[in-house]
Amino acid sequence: MSFLSELKSKASALQGQQAEALQDFAANTQSCETACRMALKYLQDLCTQLNILQPPAPGGYSLDGRAPFPALTMRDFRCDDRRKLLRNQGVCDYIGVGWDLLPTTGQVATHSVTVNFPPDLERVAQRLSIGQIKHERKEMRHPETNKLQAYVFEYRTQARGFVTVTPDHDSGQIDFRLVNVGGLGLLTTRYPAAKVTSGLMDELAKKLVGQSSRFG
Repeated sequence: MSFLSELKSKASALQGQQAEALQDFAANTQSCETACRMALKYLQDLCTQLNILQPPAPGGYSLDGRAPFPALTMRDFRCDDRRKLLRNQGVCDYIGVGWDLLPTTGQVATHSVTVNFPPDLERVAQRLSIGQIKHERKEMRHPETNKLQAYVFEYRTQARGFVTVTPDHDSGQIDFRLVNVGGLGLLTTRYPAAKVTSGLMDELAKKLVGQSSRFG
C-alpha cells in the first residue's frame, strides 16, 4: 500500500468515527429536548397550583443550626426557560423555577446570629449567599483591647428557593440543582434524559412540598 493510500484509509476511518459521533450527539440532543419540553410544561403547571396552595416550607431553616427562622411559607412561584444555539439548532439552555420563602405570619423580622469560629463563619456566609438573604455583618470587638471576638450577622427572615434544570445535550443527561428545599442548602443530581419522565417530576414535586420522595 502506498503512503497516499494509507492516508486515505486513515482519513476514511476518521470520517466514519466523526459521523458516528454526530449521530450520537443528534440522538442525545433529541432525547434532552423531549425531556425538557415535558419538564417545562410540568413545572409551569406545578407553579400555577402551588401559587394557589401556598404550601408551608418543609424542614427547618437556620443559618447556624441553632437559631431557627420562623415558620415559612412558599409563595410567588415563577417558571421560565432560556434557549440557545447548539450546532446551528435552537435548544433548551435551562429551565428555572424560583419562589419566595416568607414568614407564615406575613411579618418579616430582623434576627441576628453571632459566630466566632471559621467553620461557623463559612457556613453562615454560604447560607446567606445561597438563600439570597438580606443581611448586614458587624464586628464584635473587645472594648479594651479592640481585639476581634466575633461577627454578628443581622438578617431578614426571608429567603428564596430555586430549581434549575440544565440539559447536557452531548451526553444526553439532565442536571437538577435544588436550592433551599427543606432547609438552607444546595442539592445537585443528574439523570439520563430518558429517565426524566412525569413520574420523576412527581417525585421532584413531592420533595418541594416535603412529602416522601425518591428524587435525588
